[in-house]
Amino acid sequence: MRNRAGVYVLALLVGINFLNYVDRYLPAAAAPAIQAEFHLNDFQIGLLGTAFLLVYALAMVPIGLWADRGLRKVVIGTGVAIWSVATLFTGLSRSFLQLAITRGVLGIGEASYFPAGTSLLGDLWPKRLRGRVIAFRDAGATVGIAVGYVGGGVVAQLYGWRLAFYFTAIPGLVLALLILGIREPLRGHAEAQGPQLQQVADANLHTFKRLWTGIPTLRAIILSQTLLFWVLGTISTFLPLMVHRRFNLSIGASATVGGGVLIAGGLVGTFLGGYLGDLRARRAARGHLQVGTVGFVLGALFVALALLAPNLTLFIVFGLLAAVSLYLYSAPFTALVQNIVVPSMRASAITLSLFVGHLFGDSWAPTAVGALSDSLHSLPLAIGLTCPPFLVGAAAVGAIGFGTAQEDTDAMEEAWARHPKEPASDPSPA
Repeated sequence: MRNRAGVYVLALLVGINFLNYVDRYLPAAAAPAIQAEFHLNDFQIGLLGTAFLLVYALAMVPIGLWADRGLRKVVIGTGVAIWSVATLFTGLSRSFLQLAITRGVLGIGEASYFPAGTSLLGDLWPKRLRGRVIAFRDAGATVGIAVGYVGGGVVAQLYGWRLAFYFTAIPGLVLALLILGIREPLRGHAEAQGPQLQQVADANLHTFKRLWTGIPTLRAIILSQTLLFWVLGTISTFLPLMVHRRFNLSIGASATVGGGVLIAGGLVGTFLGGYLGDLRARRAARGHLQVGTVGFVLGALFVALALLAPNLTLFIVFGLLAAVSLYLYSAPFTALVQNIVVPSMRASAITLSLFVGHLFGDSWAPTAVGALSDSLHSLPLAIGLTCPPFLVGAAAVGAIGFGTAQEDTDAMEEAWARHPKEPASDPSPA
């Protein structure tokens, strides 16, 4: 029964994650059309991404605490409904300010999904399978980015960019209703030992801060992801626009190239990372980290080669290899976070990771790179000066956690085994 419930919930979360990223990346696909209609420069296009990500990061903290103390299905359903309506109103916008506001509201809705959804999966699937399960969930994001790019670009070219936003509202509302109908798993249901709790009250601002101070491996993951998010935020925002300018392709063709690179490379990287992470983690907990950090180093190389590619064919080849490398981290890093934090604080741990990563990473990366592009009069140069060095830094910071991953994993299991059946005041394993 648990596996059947786990498969059903996983299927719903894949669908929600798919729409999450379709809605998130539609503006990137339609960027040339939006830029032309509202007479925007690269800085303003980047600012739309910043508006979404900044609100997304700030909304994470209260919503993440709610997810650890309340019903996670209610948190997810509410958020999906909010972002679906916000996407509809993005298509109705008639000014740059209205666009920025609707993207900000989208951030509130989408902040609800990832922490609560990851926590649900942690209670439905055992540690040995989490990397692969999360890879399936994250594959929905990869396909969503690609569909947002390709579908959004094609619809924007044929029918106007506004219609692209109208198509995704209704499916989101349907999935919001479906997730509300699931049976909420007990906290700790998938653990080998320790209590299984229906209600917990461990999450609060004090214990939230203790996650940062008490779990060294979590700090390494968060700081590494922050540098990575800079790169992902930059590339996802500007990839179609850069292809459009550099290779003189149409809006639809540019979005198709960008989406094709991301879906092919991203899917391979996501599934390969989940498999390799679980495989390496059988020997030692640091195996999850090792897979991601190797991917960052390879990603730095292939991003640089793609930017230097003299023609579209080589650009696609190196772009595919870069996407595979960059997405190797996704499932292993998230699985390790679930393995080093007790079940009653897992949504909060994902919240902390995304809050820091988005606030200091990709929330301002598109704006900064857009301004640098305007100053240098070269978008590829602006990307090349920032993204490869940030990826090398992400690998170096992630490697710091190699020495503490096993200790923190063992400490979590011991802490949860001692966890009382009544809510505890401090679930940190430290």
